[in-house]
Parts: sequence; structure tokens; C-alpha cells
Amino acid sequence: MSGHGAPTLAVDGGGLRVAVVAASWHEVVMDGLVDGARRALTAAGVTDVRWVRVPGSFELPVAAARLAPTVDAVVALGVVIRGGTPHFDYVCQAATVGLTDVSVRTGVPVGFGVLTCDDDAQALDRAGLPGSSEDKGFEAAQAAVATALTLRDLARPVGGTATSPTGPGL
Repeated sequence: MSGHGAPTLAVDGGGLRVAVVAASWHEVVMDGLVDGARRALTAAGVTDVRWVRVPGSFELPVAAARLAPTVDAVVALGVVIRGGTPHFDYVCQAATVGLTDVSVRTGVPVGFGVLTCDDDAQALDRAGLPGSSEDKGFEAAQAAVATALTLRDLARPVGGTATSPTGPGL
């Protein structure tokens, strides 16, 4: 079970600027992921959100790279479903490596909400739709906000008390 052991995060993202970049392929799944991200950002008090759509998951890194310098966090949402060719492997690797590079290079956290599934049923089960067992759009947005808050705390002078989204200190 993929969601087993997930942390419970309580985040207050008021004042943060967040960009959500979402692929367009698999409209039903993507609508669920986007709705989940919207719910997470609302619950965290984030009101400054830029919503961007790109054609597919392969295009997520370039859009995230353009958005990262203008925001405190990026949420990347997409879905790639395995087919009968190596295309799945190439797109998944490009999206993963590209989004990781954006985050590390810019210092702006990227919430990774790219589903890499064997079939449509797996994607629907993770999309945060009614009847889904998981809500990966919500989780990706929450992780991006929590990481942005952690990075903000790390920028404070040494000697203060750092907190994390899961509580004070480690």
C-alpha cells in the first residue's frame, strides 16, 4: 500500500506564493489531482496561487523551472500510464529528473504529484476522486508547503528555535 506510513502534516502556509503546474493528459485523473492540490492549499491558508496547465508530464519540468524563481513552492501534477512501449520509462525518468533538478538548482521545493501507474485503475485510485484510496494531489501540495516552511526556518539565524511541520525540533 503506497500511502502506508505517510506523515501527518499540519502546515500554515499563509503568506506563501505557490505555483501549481499540471499536465493535461488523462483529464479525469488530472481534475482529481488539481482538486486535491486546491484543497490542500486552501487548508494551509495559501491564497497566492498561480495555476498553469501544460500538455503532458514531460513538459512539467520546463514550466516548473520558469515558475520557481517567482514563488516559494511549486506543485507538479501529472500522470503517466504504462503502455506497450518504452515511452513510459522515458517520460517518467524525464519528469522525475527534471523536477528534481529544478528543486535542487533553484532551492525552491517542488511537490512531486506525478503518478506513474501500470493502468488506469491505479491512477484513478490515487487521484483523490470519490472512491479513491489516496489523494496524491493533496499530498504533493501539502509536501511543497511544508518544505517551503522548513526552508524558510533554515534561513533564520542560528540560535533561534527551529520548528518543522511535524513539531518542534527533531
